[in-house]
Amino acid sequence: MMDGVAPYVTADGRQIGGVLMDMRGITLRFGGVEAIKNISFDIREGEIRAIIGPNGAGKSSMLNVISGFYHPQDGEVWFRGEKRKPMKPYQVARLGIARTFQNIALFEGMSVLDNIMTGRLTHMKTGLLAQAIWKGRAEAEEVANREIVEKVIDFLEIQAIRKTPVGRLPYGLKKRVELARALAAEPKLLLLDEPMAGMNVEEKEDMSRFILDVNDEFGTTIALIEHDMGVVMDLSDRVVVMDYGRKIGDGTPDEVRNNQEVIDAYLGVAHE
Repeated sequence: MMDGVAPYVTADGRQIGGVLMDMRGITLRFGGVEAIKNISFDIREGEIRAIIGPNGAGKSSMLNVISGFYHPQDGEVWFRGEKRKPMKPYQVARLGIARTFQNIALFEGMSVLDNIMTGRLTHMKTGLLAQAIWKGRAEAEEVANREIVEKVIDFLEIQAIRKTPVGRLPYGLKKRVELARALAAEPKLLLLDEPMAGMNVEEKEDMSRFILDVNDEFGTTIALIEHDMGVVMDLSDRVVVMDYGRKIGDGTPDEVRNNQEVIDAYLGVAHE
């Protein structure tokens, strides 16, 4: 437990820990536009937490607040029981928060292996000169980081493409490589921004399996944005629903599924 709050048991019998991240009264403005309006919710240790809503609801903005790309004008972000001061994304990454992106952000000319190795940057302690000479501590650090990356490659079943330039890969495999890079950072909290977007049915099934395995085998806490409601309801322990920057629902998949305000937002009734 991170904050003294007792664990709870999900509908399928899994025990989820205390609060890992707590978003308290978050408001984010761009000029006169409020992208996020006084939203509070938490993410518990070990759970899969979905953030859903229609297009323009503010989901990606919320993910950008969590990852440090945006700084809210009002509200507080608490992580592992401590209030987080405004940080740059690389500082947030050092706390143990990694992410994937809605639009794939990989180095197209580099190999799969080299792309995944960039996920280890926050764990590299030796300086540029030592790395250039590549002796002693720098060599040992490189070997240790490479071992972790190879385990991730095996876990995500991409051994056959490890030396392939990313630019040559089909879309679904690029998404898996991006997940691998995030996992290489060994995050305490993994943020997934529409991990199934643009995938066919088979690719979605594979990605769903890997997300569940990451959560189950690594114990990684996951927060994801996803438009495929079937995927959301199957994967998530809890769901927070946003619409026009407001929170309109928060609870288990069944609770959210039966929430009339959520139903209205997705059917368009609330937008008339």
